[in-house]
Amino acid sequence: MTRILGISGSLRRGSFNTSLLRTAADLMPAGSELVIATIENIPLYNADVEAQGIPQAVSDLKKQVIEAKGLLIATPEYNNSVPGVLKNTIDWLTRPATDIKIVFAGRPVAIMGASPGGFGTILSQNAWLPILRTLQTRPWFGGRMMVSRAGTVFDANGVLIDEAIKKQLQQFVQGFVQFVNEH
Repeated sequence: MTRILGISGSLRRGSFNTSLLRTAADLMPAGSELVIATIENIPLYNADVEAQGIPQAVSDLKKQVIEAKGLLIATPEYNNSVPGVLKNTIDWLTRPATDIKIVFAGRPVAIMGASPGGFGTILSQNAWLPILRTLQTRPWFGGRMMVSRAGTVFDANGVLIDEAIKKQLQQFVQGFVQFVNEH
């Protein structure tokens, strides 16, 4: 079983990115699964807190990342860049610094995102690339998944109602799982 861990960079209950992950979980190819993690209880990074020990929520998420064969990030785009809560989470996952290789080095990573705006999350996705490179991940460049005008493709319950985007998402997760299995 190819286990992929999905992380949404949004804390909002009605998050388009969390809805995108839930839909992706339903579209995973046979022999694979997408487990969706939460970053809701990750505190703001503070070296004084770290000096007292890594918070349990961080340790739990770190374990989930390590146990997964790949990481699927659903990123919002805030002010033309990465969302602070998700960057904060990644920063925590790199603590202590000796864990960077264990958690991230060589790990297959795919990025997707949904936005109410017209450009999807292209700027956020691009802003993640130097971070992923620094962490020595293995980003998948086999496809782009950017959902524009997300308010028109999800219903009020977060169900993806646009069949063309659903098909694109299915191809995206199939391609990523294939990439994970080949590496």
